[in-house]
Amino acid sequence: MLTPHAALDRCREGGTRQLVLLSGERGAGKTTWCRSLADLAQEQGLIVAGLASPAVFCDGRKTAIDLLDLSCGETRRLAERAGFGTLETAGLGWRFDPATLAWGNALIKSAGACDLLMIDEMGPLEFSGRDGFTAGFAVIDACRYRLAVIVVRPKLMPIALQNWPQAQIVEPTDTV
Repeated sequence: MLTPHAALDRCREGGTRQLVLLSGERGAGKTTWCRSLADLAQEQGLIVAGLASPAVFCDGRKTAIDLLDLSCGETRRLAERAGFGTLETAGLGWRFDPATLAWGNALIKSAGACDLLMIDEMGPLEFSGRDGFTAGFAVIDACRYRLAVIVVRPKLMPIALQNWPQAQIVEPTDTV
């Protein structure tokens, strides 16, 4: 396990670039962990680029997912729960907003050199090559960061490690 504070220490150390795959099941605290790390990094004057995908709850039920630009705090609605009889993306149970996906990809593509690069998350859409934040692959491989944290679900870890065998796998902790 790796706390956001320990990850921030790695980011400040410099030296070799580090790639962390943050993995956990739904509700494990991945986005909370990412936002804690991004907040800590920004408080210390580090350059943060990338995206977080906070859940939106209504009456205790997850009804939507937002997309947060970590560099400036702008938020847009990424997806809404697909209702009965509506089209959804890739059988995931969500209706993704194509304009927000394009915005997210543009933000990822425009990420310059930074201390912390974060993509929350790269999932079935990205690894199938069909949709999502596919710009993330080239940006991660360009290594213009000190530390990159990429959220990947456990079931997709084998394919993620085919892309980035040098990555370290960590689970989120609730300790900041």
